[in-house]
Amino acid sequence: MRPSSAGRWSLAALIVVIALIVAIWPRGSDTSDPADTAGPGTSAAPVDRRSQDDAQALAPLRAAADLQPCPAPTGAAPEGPLAGSVFECVGDGSSVDLAAGLAGRPAVVNLWAWWCAPCAEELPVLEEYALRAGEAVSVVTVHTDPNEANALERLARYGVRLPGVQDGSGRVQAAVAAPPVLPVTVLLRADGSVAKVLPQPFRTADEVAEVVETHLGVVA
Repeated sequence: MRPSSAGRWSLAALIVVIALIVAIWPRGSDTSDPADTAGPGTSAAPVDRRSQDDAQALAPLRAAADLQPCPAPTGAAPEGPLAGSVFECVGDGSSVDLAAGLAGRPAVVNLWAWWCAPCAEELPVLEEYALRAGEAVSVVTVHTDPNEANALERLARYGVRLPGVQDGSGRVQAAVAAPPVLPVTVLLRADGSVAKVLPQPFRTADEVAEVVETHLGVVA
């Protein structure tokens, strides 16, 4: 017996429904790199950097960026919310105890990411301020996206040579209770405590100097 026309249409409709269910059903296994989950609109990922950003891949980018060395331990006892946190130095790949490197001196710690447009405008301003402040204030950047290669490429493009660490997992942001936006500037006292968290871009070195004088008491 041949199926009726209505039966054939019912069977075809059933096949279409099954196909749609299969197409939209969530997959249990996701093979994407967890380090690729951060990007515009976010400020952290599960890991500090992507697996493909190894020393060999980053070597030419580090040479082109020619960043200043990350702060070395000063000998003062590291305290505050960053104490004990070790990061990778963006400039050379070495391990950096950030609190130990900043201990004993007021610091401006800037959180940024390669995709952040206001960060691109602000970083040269921070470098200008760092030149003005000299040894009175430490100025360090914290890249809060796992794509370290793009961070180096951007710094080379901007001509900014400030020392910085890689923090794709957002540990600094969490430690200082900064909001999940970028850029964010954190002012640290010489004892490592947080004087102020500023979730705003700076447009001139004078603006940076003003907040540093207000909250850290350093004139530059």
